[in-house]
Amino acid sequence: MPTLDSYIFFDGQCAEAMRHYAQVLGGQLQALMTYAQSPQPGQCPPDSADRIMHACIAMPDGRLLMASDSPAGQHRPMAGFALSLTYGSADEARRVFAQLAEGGSVGMPPAETFWADLFGMCTDRWGTPWFVSGGPRPVPQA
Repeated sequence: MPTLDSYIFFDGQCAEAMRHYAQVLGGQLQALMTYAQSPQPGQCPPDSADRIMHACIAMPDGRLLMASDSPAGQHRPMAGFALSLTYGSADEARRVFAQLAEGGSVGMPPAETFWADLFGMCTDRWGTPWFVSGGPRPVPQA
């Protein structure tokens, strides 16, 4: 059975963002390799030696959050998705939401919904969109 993990791209801020995510989400930063540290540094994209080629956070549940910096001059803003987090309690979700939203923007302030005691949407200061839920409630099945 396959697993589905997330891989996101930054424009030179990957190391800073991934260190923050590891701290906020309680994961362990396992990899943070620059293009210059790759096995073939001579083939790294121009002006990208100090950018992150691969970063990986192992989450407490075993899932992975992976990321890299786009090569210099090739970055496109993140769009068309959100990373979704679900916590057992509204208090834990509120704490994480506040830390992710700090310096970013709030699309939907945390509030009660029919599927959770708390749900909020934000985009962090690096442009990553997040959905944060806490205190899940049963929803009708299709």
